[in-house]
Amino acid sequence: MNQAELIVLVVKLWAGAGVLVAIPFLIFGMDRLDEDARGAYVFRPLLVPGIVLIWPAVVWRWYVLGSGKDTWPVKYRPRRHNHQWFALAMPIAIVAILVMGLSARQIWPVDIAPVQLSPAAEVSQ
Repeated sequence: MNQAELIVLVVKLWAGAGVLVAIPFLIFGMDRLDEDARGAYVFRPLLVPGIVLIWPAVVWRWYVLGSGKDTWPVKYRPRRHNHQWFALAMPIAIVAILVMGLSARQIWPVDIAPVQLSPAAEVSQ
């Protein structure tokens, strides 16, 4: 067995396991985990390719949400103690950027005279 055959075999096994996870998840698991998905069967075939690709993550989330061990409120609680510093720093940074941008001037050589551009010549055929 060469390397290409081994890669194809691994991809087939991964996809097969993904299909074996996708079918029961879409039939049974989705109704239990998401109350908004109950009775909505038309969009589920659209999820099959994604579930086939990331089936280990789907199995893990299915287990965690199904067992009630999910601690998402603690994990995703925003860290608001830094917000006051950003609320102060952002207006100062915006004003500083505007002042620096408006104060930057181009310095031209003094001995170069301005040249008036003439209009483009008409082309006759």
